[in-house]
Amino acid sequence: MCGFAGFLNASLPRNASQLLRQMTDAIRERGPDDEGQWIDEGAGIALGHRRLSIVDLSPAGHQPMVSASGRYVIIFNGEIYNHQLLRAELEAASPNHGWRGHSDTETLLAGIERWGLVETLRRSAGMFGLALWDREFRQLHLTRDRIGEKPVYFGWQGHGMERSFLFGSDLKALWPHPSFRFEVDRTGLTSLLRFGYVAKPLSIFEGIGKLEPGMIATVSLERPEPVLNPYWNFREVVQECLADPLTGSPEETTAELERLLKQAISRQMEADVPVGAFLSGGVDSSTIVALMQEIARERGQQPVRTFTIGFEDQRYDEAPFAKA
Repeated sequence: MCGFAGFLNASLPRNASQLLRQMTDAIRERGPDDEGQWIDEGAGIALGHRRLSIVDLSPAGHQPMVSASGRYVIIFNGEIYNHQLLRAELEAASPNHGWRGHSDTETLLAGIERWGLVETLRRSAGMFGLALWDREFRQLHLTRDRIGEKPVYFGWQGHGMERSFLFGSDLKALWPHPSFRFEVDRTGLTSLLRFGYVAKPLSIFEGIGKLEPGMIATVSLERPEPVLNPYWNFREVVQECLADPLTGSPEETTAELERLLKQAISRQMEADVPVGAFLSGGVDSSTIVALMQEIARERGQQPVRTFTIGFEDQRYDEAPFAKA
């Protein structure tokens, strides 16, 4: 987990750097390993990041990260599980590409430079929220993974010269900005009381929205109203699958399911730090841990470490199942 925050304003305040640090300090627990800033006063953009180092622990993974050409600047929260495959494609197309490190963030930037943002997102498998600043067109792109595992909040706040476009991976990252208004959105509150959560694209605060999964929001000072475009659509995927259903036997289908699960889990075990699993004892986590152990054995690695939360009240205690 990492965290990011930023703001866009036609006239950045003199204390923009200090203000940005207050915003990222509010989400320090999301990224205790490193922090960074990138500010362009002429363009009116400020990007801040807090890093939890998982892939490439070196300074080469520092964010905000600028692309090789200097056109793009990114702040990224999440992980691209197939970034090694994407990097291999990029290296095949450009053998002399000078990599600074081996982070998935750098791979993502290189893909955006070669294929564009939409195509790179379509090729990427992972969980993420990110903000991408295009220095050439002075546009800010916010995007989120297909299922919406990582959140992105955004919206215009304030009035006059103080009117700012705020964005971040956590609502409380926006609070330190002086333009932020602590006004409860009544529709969002109704959703909370009715369903137990605030339904997208709302948030609990007036004027602040939650980016929907599989969506790109583009905003600029010249075109302040965010333009929303999907790069992935769940309904279309379902329709494609219904049009081309599986035709194998139950045994073949079971084998294919196991292959796909193992492939996905294997990619998510790629890290430069120890990887563990939260084990509840249910079918889902038990299946994942079993496949993790199998992958670890094949790689000659140590057994996977698992963690479980137990309760004194046996009605809620799953520790015996996890132990089994």
